[in-house]
Amino acid sequence: MTTSAPQARTAPPPARRKAGRQRPRRSGRRLAPYLFLLPAAVLFAVFKLYPIGRSFFLSLYKSVDGVDRYVGLDNYERLMDDPLFWTALRNTGVILVIQVPLMLALATGLAVALNSALLRARAVFRLGFFLPMITGLVAYGIIFSVLLNQQYGLANWLLSLVGAGEVPWLTDPLWAQISLGLALTWHYTGYNAVILLARLQTIPSELYNAAAVDGAGAWQSFRHVTLPGLRPALLLTTVLSTIGTLQIFDEPYILTRGGPDNATLTIGVYLYQNAFQYFDFGYASAIAYVLAVLIGVLGLIQFRVLGDKS
Repeated sequence: MTTSAPQARTAPPPARRKAGRQRPRRSGRRLAPYLFLLPAAVLFAVFKLYPIGRSFFLSLYKSVDGVDRYVGLDNYERLMDDPLFWTALRNTGVILVIQVPLMLALATGLAVALNSALLRARAVFRLGFFLPMITGLVAYGIIFSVLLNQQYGLANWLLSLVGAGEVPWLTDPLWAQISLGLALTWHYTGYNAVILLARLQTIPSELYNAAAVDGAGAWQSFRHVTLPGLRPALLLTTVLSTIGTLQIFDEPYILTRGGPDNATLTIGVYLYQNAFQYFDFGYASAIAYVLAVLIGVLGLIQFRVLGDKS
């Protein structure tokens, strides 16, 4: 019987050893993107997803004598019979139907003017029209409340120079709505104009040259070249303006607190009143969810109407 000498354990080939060392590195590289995304995902879950889910949970409850009681869809049924909710919805709808189209029309004209080669010092004008956007909402609301004050405001002082009487800018229901529209237009027109201007500068000049060769005038070039070219930007500004208008809170709250006689009461102000003045968080959450559904429906309609059919 012969015995063979035990074979000495041989070291793994260099290639296998190298692969063994690289496996942890590769797995670490694969995990690296997730580790970088983890803080943002955690913050999003804590400050976005949790409040969204919690508010839906709250919308099914009602606080009675400090105790939350499950009421099912009662808060949503209450909305249907709440005249103040419908008043707030009507006021918000008026702003959406009247102020937003006017503002976007002004922004389109402004973008065309700022893009004109005939305009000198265009950078200065662009900066000037965009500056209102970087003004804080509270600050510009206070400024407008001072400018439009009936007794000592600048607007009525200027009107008095031409012999006009005092205008109750913030104390009359109709004038309060007009004042709110003026403030919104001043603040957001330049912002939308910059978005439209960026898109306007991507329209090839050859299209205008071809239109001129075909005998198109300025209006025909604007209608058949500029407007179709601006379509994606117009869709974007329309959707953004719609969302912003339906959520509007700062301006009506600072200027008029929703008055006079609920003339400037918007859904955002009404939601705030129920949540933080009456501490009816269940009802306020129901308002928030109805508002979210409304924004989603209007957004889908706008994408269907203004979106690219192709």
